[in-house]
Order: sequence, then structure tokens, then C-alpha cells
Amino acid sequence: MTINYQFPYYPYNQYPPQTGYNPMGQMPYSNQYQPTFRPFENSFIENILRLNLGKTVTIYMNFENSQWGSKIFKGELVGAGRDHILLKDNQTNITYLLLRIYLCYISFDEDIEYEYPFN
Repeated sequence: MTINYQFPYYPYNQYPPQTGYNPMGQMPYSNQYQPTFRPFENSFIENILRLNLGKTVTIYMNFENSQWGSKIFKGELVGAGRDHILLKDNQTNITYLLLRIYLCYISFDEDIEYEYPFN
């Protein structure tokens, strides 16, 4: 791993640092600090899924080189994060925590809500 020492690391995506920045890595002590996280800043999959919570989806996953191979999950979309999807199967009342690393694609049984960030 190569480390580039030319550019210092600033936590919270503050480059260059705001006034009142504490170089010890603590939160800035200025009352003008603005959090940089905006949940719908980009059109990421988890943001699209969060807009459509409660809808019925079919999730196609591929577990390569395993005993399961490819699997299909169908149910109500309960939650979504950067690396996972929560899906509740209403027929069996089982909630699945699915890792997105195995995700192939998702289909919806109805129209979806989609908000493109640059409109």
C-alpha cells in the first residue's frame, strides 16, 4: 500500500479545513460547523431503495462458488443500507438480512419512487 504524504487527511470531507478545526481529529469547535452528510446527495442504490420502503420487491442474488448458487428472494422491502438490504417475506414471516455484495438486480411489482439528485 502506498501512502501519499503530500495531502493531509481531513475527516468529515473537510478539504481545506473550516475555521476552528481541531487537528487532533475531534469535532470542530466552531459553531459554524455544517454536517457534510446529505442522505440523498447521489443516486446510490441504497437511496433509491429507501425511497421505496414498504413495496414488494424481487431480489436476485448470486452466491458464486457456494452450495446455494443463485437465489431469488421476494417480499416487502423493510430497510436498506450501504452494504445490506432488509427484506420481509410476508408468507413465512421471515426477515432476511441480505448482503449487497451478492446482489445481481432488483425488480419491483409496482412503480417506484425515484429522485434524481440533479433535477
